[in-house]
Amino acid sequence: MHVTLSRTFTFEAAHRLPAVPEGHKCRRLHGHSYRVQVDVAGEVDPATGWLIDYADILAAFEPIRQRLDHYYLNEVEGLENATSENLAKWIWDRLAPALPLLSAVVIHETCQNRCEYRGR
Repeated sequence: MHVTLSRTFTFEAAHRLPAVPEGHKCRRLHGHSYRVQVDVAGEVDPATGWLIDYADILAAFEPIRQRLDHYYLNEVEGLENATSENLAKWIWDRLAPALPLLSAVVIHETCQNRCEYRGR
């Protein structure tokens, strides 16, 4: 049986988008209450009846959350242009070694806007 499991995390952070045109509101420093969904996918182990322990997803993500929560994202190495797209890939690159079944990282920057990255 093939399944996808999701675990959601939150963090607060500030950023600005230096590559947008002068006068664009996102060029100014501002913050978001980010919501990150981490998806893993694969075949359920018939012996355990599950794909992976949700606690393993938490353990893999927690150091990342600590690095981002209440920080200015543009000062984090690799996030100098802290768009949702770049943030999703940045998180993927750090999660993938610990979660071989990683299938998606979804960033909810606001209630209306989200970015989904699937490692391609």
